[in-house]
Amino acid sequence: MDFTIFTLILLGVVFVYFITGIRIVPQAEQQVVERLGRYHRTLSGGLNFIIPVVDRVRATFNTQEQVIDIPIQKVITKDNVSIVIDGLVFMRIGIARKATYEILDLKHAIAQLAQTTLRSEIGKMDLDDTLSSRDTLNATLLMALDAASANWGAKVTRVEISDISVSEVVQHAMELQLRAERERRATETEAEGLKNATIAKAEGDRQKAFKEAEAIERTADARRYEQIQLAQGQQQAIEMIALAMQSNPNAAEFLLAKDRIKAWEGIAASDSQNKIVVPYESAELIGSLSALQSLLGQAGQLK
Repeated sequence: MDFTIFTLILLGVVFVYFITGIRIVPQAEQQVVERLGRYHRTLSGGLNFIIPVVDRVRATFNTQEQVIDIPIQKVITKDNVSIVIDGLVFMRIGIARKATYEILDLKHAIAQLAQTTLRSEIGKMDLDDTLSSRDTLNATLLMALDAASANWGAKVTRVEISDISVSEVVQHAMELQLRAERERRATETEAEGLKNATIAKAEGDRQKAFKEAEAIERTADARRYEQIQLAQGQQQAIEMIALAMQSNPNAAEFLLAKDRIKAWEGIAASDSQNKIVVPYESAELIGSLSALQSLLGQAGQLK
């Protein structure tokens, strides 16, 4: 009876001992196991076995991405403006052994490092650059924190500056500066528009004057050509008259008689009631008529 009880107790102790050595670790966790006070191994997700009493779990870490809040702090920029800034750091633990033995408090260390780096970087920047260059500031913080956290078994995946605020006095001054800058740009834009309009008008006037001068030049060329043609026609007519006079002495009288008759016809055709035609060169007119008759007679004989 006593042996049976002892056997049952022994089996119970063995069972409990065996059950205690079974460790079921969730998927997103890592557990650091020490054997007799020294690091032994890291348990990952799934079914694991340890030796009870000899082995013990020193620390448990979640491998999911975690958020560390950077406390709100006042920072002085390069141009001596005080601003209030805070942000967020996203990190993931990859090596549980380093996170256990290389740093005492991982999250606190990353938060303090983020504050220090933030003050250092903003101290190199003006206020305008700080407000407009958040991406650059985030990238700088990410590089600094990631380099330091690599020795602690962690990986900083992202850094975000969540808020940057200034005092009301500085904000009012910035608004005045922004308004002045907008007015300056508006004035410059208006001046540039007026300058372009003046240049365009001057160019238009120049083109207009050029076209007018070109038209005048073409008109002058046309008139010169017309005068040349008239002069050439008169020259040819005079040459023909000269040739006619050489062959017939009465040719000149014929032309004069023709012009005089035409002139008298114009006077005779006038509607004026108060006209008296008194030819004071009657002899010349009769001579012209005689010359005309003679030429007509010669023309008839030639036919």
